[in-house]
Amino acid sequence: MKRREFVTLIAGAAALPLKASAQRAGRRYRVAALGPVPLSFFDELDRAGFVRGRNVEIESRGESVATVSYADVAVELVQASPDVLMAVGAEAGRAAQKATQRIPIVVIADDLLGSKLVASMPHPEGNTTGVAIFAFQLDAKRLELLHEALPAIRRIAVLADRLPIPNMSTLESAAKRLGVEIVPFAARSEDDIIRVIDALKVEEVGAVNLLASPILASKFQYLIRDRLALRRLPAILQWPEQAEEGGLMGYGPRLSAVFDQCARQVARLLRGAKVAEVPVEQPTKFELVINLKTAKMLGVEMPPMLLTRADRTVE
Repeated sequence: MKRREFVTLIAGAAALPLKASAQRAGRRYRVAALGPVPLSFFDELDRAGFVRGRNVEIESRGESVATVSYADVAVELVQASPDVLMAVGAEAGRAAQKATQRIPIVVIADDLLGSKLVASMPHPEGNTTGVAIFAFQLDAKRLELLHEALPAIRRIAVLADRLPIPNMSTLESAAKRLGVEIVPFAARSEDDIIRVIDALKVEEVGAVNLLASPILASKFQYLIRDRLALRRLPAILQWPEQAEEGGLMGYGPRLSAVFDQCARQVARLLRGAKVAEVPVEQPTKFELVINLKTAKMLGVEMPPMLLTRADRTVE
């Protein structure tokens, strides 16, 4: 299916009226979240009529899954019998599917079809739907943008949450076109992140492409950002918001926007929609944000042509 056709299909689906059987008065719903979920997700649920503390209970397992088994946490959440299970990342999605074939699951991941989390995007089968963010393709685009910002750098680290990196061949092809060498690193815990970022200078890399990862994204603001700044390492990040929070560059869909999509899907399922009636969605807008304050601190002179293409600059 062509992308334009799929976006049209999603837009049409979003325009359909909600089921008449909206949430029943007096009923309390339960949503479980496997992986880090931002506050915007819960805010969107509130706007859909599912308000924490009033008619919905939220049980979330966020950063703890970085150091323990997703499978164990998924089983624990399923035992609480939620009405819908939200899973962040393909790894969490597969763990959720293994834990239950009955409870509806909403997954945000790179490619739900390619990773076999769903059999169809317009009409998901089984108990899983969600939002496909196509992060693997965007990882290569981020490498191109980082090279455009820093054309003199010839050695770039790619930081993932595990090795081997699933899309390494795509990144290597992009690196070859650009005439740069990429060096893979992995981190899942705070200790890993400190060790790896400290090692980047020893490996003589000049910049970092922080790959799509719910684990690494959840640790960006309070650890990765500060450690990169300490080592004076420029980096491009998965979400535009991360550049607004002090990173150098961010490119992709807005974190809040894709989790809003997930929240609306969860709300439809809570109202009684079948999973097959809730198509897999995808982002329709991508933003490039450049933080000029961070660039100045790092001594990076941003090319004027790149700045003209930015959707937003932070000054």
